[in-house]
Amino acid sequence: MKKERFEKTLEKEAEKGKGFLKEFKEFAMKGNVLDLAVGVIIGGAFSSIVTSLVTNILTPIITLLTGKVSFTDLFISLDGNEYPTLAAAQEVGASTLNYGLFIQSVIDFIIIAFVIFLIVKGINKIRNIGKKEEEEPAPTTKKCPFCMSEIDIKATRCPHCTSQLDTDGE
Repeated sequence: MKKERFEKTLEKEAEKGKGFLKEFKEFAMKGNVLDLAVGVIIGGAFSSIVTSLVTNILTPIITLLTGKVSFTDLFISLDGNEYPTLAAAQEVGASTLNYGLFIQSVIDFIIIAFVIFLIVKGINKIRNIGKKEEEEPAPTTKKCPFCMSEIDIKATRCPHCTSQLDTDGE
């Protein structure tokens, strides 16, 4: 008797599991999820391109413009000793406050955000090249100058107040 109950319970749980897997499969195969997955993969590849642009091209230019100051070597040694570089302080095992690395990260973020802004702006411009500006549709109604009711634009007499409408000026 216990064995039969156990088997039935096991069968019910297996059916729930199949339903769960079926539901997950339906969710995972929806277009939005696949689009998101592709977007994340392309975003990762794009991130490496932008990081290379910042690290290898823009950061050296900024270093040149700031008098060859490398932000990555700006730090405060917390043990009170002076070290020529951050690498030297870390080699000795000294605790350091690396504010230069933080400044560099902020600069990297600003540059990356600006580059992405330019790329998105360019893509939007390319998208809009073939599009025509939609003209505003011609009005289909007008207001009666006597009773201020809204009437058909072709009307010559107001259906509300029966006034004769001037059709020359409209």
